[in-house]
Amino acid sequence: MFKGILIEKDDAGYRATLRDIEESQLPEGDVTVNVQYSTLNYKDGLAITGKGPVVRKFPLVPGIDLVGTVESSSHEGIAVGDAVVLNGWGVGEGHWGGLAQKARLKGEWLVPLPKAFTPKQAMAIGTAGYTAMLCVLALERHGVTPDKGEILVTGANGGVGSVAVTLLAKLGYTVVASTGRPQEADYLKSLGAADVIDRAQFSAAGRPLAKERWAGAVDTVGSHTLANVCASTRYRGVVTACGLAQGMDFPATVAPFILRGVTLAGVDSVMCPRADRLEAWARLARDLDVGKLDLITHEIALSDAIPAAAELLDGKIRGRVVVDVNR
Repeated sequence: MFKGILIEKDDAGYRATLRDIEESQLPEGDVTVNVQYSTLNYKDGLAITGKGPVVRKFPLVPGIDLVGTVESSSHEGIAVGDAVVLNGWGVGEGHWGGLAQKARLKGEWLVPLPKAFTPKQAMAIGTAGYTAMLCVLALERHGVTPDKGEILVTGANGGVGSVAVTLLAKLGYTVVASTGRPQEADYLKSLGAADVIDRAQFSAAGRPLAKERWAGAVDTVGSHTLANVCASTRYRGVVTACGLAQGMDFPATVAPFILRGVTLAGVDSVMCPRADRLEAWARLARDLDVGKLDLITHEIALSDAIPAAAELLDGKIRGRVVVDVNR
């Protein structure tokens, strides 16, 4: 038996509960992991509360991230005792995830825990930080260097946004953080933001083209925000899109793309190829200011994850939430 959050849906309705789970209930996989830490992401919040169609099969343990030690393995290259990290791959959506003390997974989904990070630090980074690094890599591949101008980060108080601000500042970019919580300006500046602006200027319908400002952007919000960011991006600038906190719609025109040559680069962390994952984690080990992780992160017990999920969706939590599944 082990403890975990189990989401069920039946005639009694949709519910998430913390309970004891039989090991025999674990899904198929060639690696079993003793989980040390997981995280609470926006997608986990949707899954636990049932406010979004995230969970695709029932019952299911949520949690799109985990770090732990291999208990058993029949996968070549993964041995008992290895420290491993998992992000995405549909875990916590269609396959049992990390918000439990054990997980059974496919070995090809796992990457080694970088020696630069403790298990807790790896989850302080988690899918959010790994996604932020993928966005930075996309900006670099499209030629956006620190000398090109300001980089906007939307949803800057969230997990992806907080790590993106930290990474970009460490790399020498001038970062402008957009947030709906102006009282967090000091926090964002402590992460490296040069300026903090109110998200209100992006959150409603705007003009097809606005005054050019951004050399690049990391957008976690979608909808009108993404459209307005694209409209105000400079000639041949690059916008990376990785989230939909405001909505999945994109009420924009083609004007920024055909008149200013703006690039909109989609960033997917879930099915990202292993080689790109390894590159992202290697760059995080090199470029992330680990000292800032304590500013970004707070830790909760597994028993706190269900109420914290609702707070996360209500925008009451900043940065990253690390879940100690063993308390």
